[in-house]
Amino acid sequence: MSDKPYSPASERNRDPILAVLREYFADRKRVLEIGSGTGQHAVHFAAALPQLVWQSSDRAENLPGIRAWLDEAGLPNTPAPLELDVNQPQWPAQRYDAVYSANTLHIMSWAEVERLFQRLPEIMRPDARLAVYGPFNYGGRFTSDSNAAFDASLKAAVPHRGIRDFEAVDALARGIGLNLLEDRQMPANNRCLVWARS
Repeated sequence: MSDKPYSPASERNRDPILAVLREYFADRKRVLEIGSGTGQHAVHFAAALPQLVWQSSDRAENLPGIRAWLDEAGLPNTPAPLELDVNQPQWPAQRYDAVYSANTLHIMSWAEVERLFQRLPEIMRPDARLAVYGPFNYGGRFTSDSNAAFDASLKAAVPHRGIRDFEAVDALARGIGLNLLEDRQMPANNRCLVWARS
């Protein structure tokens, strides 16, 4: 299908992320992906992890592209994508034992990141795990020159965007009862963070 959106970055990072998900989502059943973007990750991960029902979601304007990927793949474990904006009052009624999000925290404003974590308990089962992929700062510092340049480009386009501090995000997670299981170094100066209830 020629009308499918395509992200080269999603293609590059999908297998390193899949290695993390194979480990931490092996015993999971229902995953909510927040900010599915193009839909490439949903198709790749659902095909590789057939025991999971992979529920994609995003803002309304991104849903047609996600549907194009899901429809072409025709997988039995990828229901239709949900409309989900962290600012909307209504969140899914379903509860999930895993939540995944990639390259979203630096796109949202910090207030929206806070709102995301405040709302997570509504959709997470008591034993749920949370996996978040993307670039992070540590001790208020960039981990690479390329991340510093990326942060500058984000802020130049939309001032409220930017690479988030790991410590601040981890504090939000701890504030809703999640403990960090792993902070894994990933290619291209990214990280994959995994949290779970104690």
